Parts: sequence; structure tokens; C-alpha cells
Amino acid sequence: MSENIFLTETEVESTADGKLSGYTIAVKDNIATENIRTTCGSAMLADYEPPFDATVVDRVKSAGGTIVGKANLDEFGMGTTTETSAFGPTENPVAPGYVPGGSSGGSAAAVAAGEADIALGSDTGGSIRCPAAFCNVVGIKPTYGLVSRYGLIAYANSLEQIGPIAQTVDDAARLLDVIAGSDPKDATTREEGDHTVYTNAVDGDIDGLQIGIPSQLLDGVDEDVKESFWSAIDELEAAGATYQEISLPSVKQAVQAYYVIAMSEASSNLARFDGVRYGHSGGFDGNWNKAFSKARREGFGDEVKRRILLGTFALSAGYQDKYYKQAQDARAWVKQDFDESFETVDIIASPTMPMTPFELGETIDDPMKMYLADTNTTPVNLADLPAISVPIEKADGLPVGLQLVGPAFDEETIIRAGSVLA
Repeated sequence: MSENIFLTETEVESTADGKLSGYTIAVKDNIATENIRTTCGSAMLADYEPPFDATVVDRVKSAGGTIVGKANLDEFGMGTTTETSAFGPTENPVAPGYVPGGSSGGSAAAVAAGEADIALGSDTGGSIRCPAAFCNVVGIKPTYGLVSRYGLIAYANSLEQIGPIAQTVDDAARLLDVIAGSDPKDATTREEGDHTVYTNAVDGDIDGLQIGIPSQLLDGVDEDVKESFWSAIDELEAAGATYQEISLPSVKQAVQAYYVIAMSEASSNLARFDGVRYGHSGGFDGNWNKAFSKARREGFGDEVKRRILLGTFALSAGYQDKYYKQAQDARAWVKQDFDESFETVDIIASPTMPMTPFELGETIDDPMKMYLADTNTTPVNLADLPAISVPIEKADGLPVGLQLVGPAFDEETIIRAGSVLA
């Protein structure tokens, strides 16, 4: 077994007979599981046991799935390598010595290593698609609002979605069938997924499909990754699709806008971890401010502290218009660009990641390198769109993923196209 996949191993068997009967499931450790430790990969929540199940966990149980463990992740979902976890990194099971991607690295590694049939991850700016690409598996980031976020410990509410990771598109679609749909406990959910059967789309029928390829999402991509990408496009063409080049000029601003928005939301969401109500305590002797500071200083890792500080700065008086407002304007531009592109194409294709997996330790002291790795994935979250990453031809022996993006709530088309390849 690849080292450090699970932070908590368990076996929660369901007596229900349903779509996931016989399937084992890994659950990312920022998704609440009743009376089972849920750490978010942080010392702050090292011993936290939620008193309830997340909606997606409840639906997995009701469908007959067996939960086998809580999977490692970057602390509070903040990272691209699963190295910011307070409990140590996870090694890539298909590329030893390399990272599994992040932040859902443990979930992808569990599936790749055969420790779970399928897994639940969460995707804020690529956190399902990146590890899927790096671990040679399939990952789906659903449209914002398709899957309930109730029970997901929030990092950036307006960006993140829970989604499936699996060895095949069929299994990923099967898990999406179970978890999609409206939820009275999450007001952001929509009814679009209530009656859709995503496994019906796993038919490979893409005759006449129009694929758009934006030049901006090929800029800066490693040459060997580009070669794998174009080989995959050739396969899609052979199955009946056609492609055309398109332009998405706004995506050049997407990473910057994404990190301003995500860090700003994180600075607010993580304010609840004060060492009093739950989480690591800073003690109760003396000055309250010192106790509060001690709890957060000891409980949070460097990357989480960095993002809280930057987010607080972006929202501070005198800087909110300069940073946060401009980031929201850029977000609207990104969404507009995608919407206009979908008037002429059915889906948009790019490499999931512009490079192959990093070596363990390569980016831990270089956060900017880690941030820039999200170039191709963050625009999708800003635009609230669905995307799938499927494994394609390896580059120099290392995994590569193809990202397919669809219009809002059109998961069926990206699943249909992805099923040609995986």
C-alpha cells in the first residue's frame, strides 16, 4: 500500500442494497463522517469527530457503499501536492517518489492503489482533477450546485464542489448518480441532477461533437504533455468528434483572481477555529488574545497561515476594491468567455495539468510554483462549470490527464466524451 493514504482506517458497511453495493469508498478527510475522525489534514482538528454525516456520505451509505477510510489531503484543502497535510505527505502509488497531486491526493491515491474502488474528493480550484491526472485515474468536478456541500468543512464556499474519483468513467458516473441532486440542507443545490442518470451517458457516442481548444490553456504546457494531449484529441477525432481553436483571453487572469477570492473566503471560514468551541486549544490562562493566537499558531500549518494572512489583507480597508473587487470582476469575465465559447462548441479541452507530477519535496518551499500549476483548472471553478479529467498517454513514463469542460449542468456530454478514453 502506498504510504499514508488514509488518516483513519475504518469499515462502515451498509445494509442497504443499491447502486454502490459491493463498492468500497474512500472519503476525503474534510467531509464529515459521524463519530469518525475528520481532521482536514490539520493539527487543529486532529481529534475532531463530527456528530453527523455529510449529505454525500449519507447518500453513499443509502446506496449500499462501504466506507473504508478517511483519505489524506492538503491541510484544509490548501495545496496541489498533499504535502501540506499535518500528518505527512502521501506518495503517488503509480509514480513512486512523486506527489499524488492535491488537495484530494489521498482519495486519488486510494483508488490508484486499489485501496478503494471509488472515492469522494472536493474541488476548489482543481483539487479533484489534479490528483486524478497525477494518479492516472478519472475525476469529475461537478457544476456548482449539483452536489450538496452540507458536511464539507468549508475552505472557499463559492468555489468548491464535492465529486467522484474512480478508475473508470463508468464508476465515476455511478458515484455521481448517487451523490448528485438537491438537498434541503444546502440552499446552493439545484434540481438539475435529481433525475439524471449519468451512467447512461457512458456510451462513447461523440459523432459530431464539437471540441474547442483554447490556445491560452496550451501556453506554458510542457512539450511532452502537449504531445499526449494531441494524441488524445486524435482519438476523439477518430470516434467522430471535430475540433477548432478558440480563444479564452480571460483565463490569463484566472489564477490571480482565484487565489484572491479563495484566500479571502478562507480567512473568513477559518476564523471559527479559535480553540474554544472545538479544535486545538491554546489554553485558558491569562490574556484571551494570546490564547487565541497560540491555538492558531500551533494548530495551523505554514500554507494555511499564508492564505489566511493574504486573504485578510485582500479584504482589509483600503485594499478590498484594489484586490477583491477586481478579482470578482475577473471572475465574471471568465464566466462570460466560457459562455460565449459554448455558443459555438460543445465542450472545451485542455491538458488537466501543464506538467507531469512533481517530485516529493519539489514545491513545498516554493508556493508560487504550486499556485501556477493550477493554471488550467482554476478557470472552471471561477465559471461554476463541470469538468472531467481522464488519463491519457503517459509522458516520459509519468501520468497525464485530459480535461474536458462542459456547459453548466451538462455533465452528460463530458462523461460521454471521457468514456471514449477511459
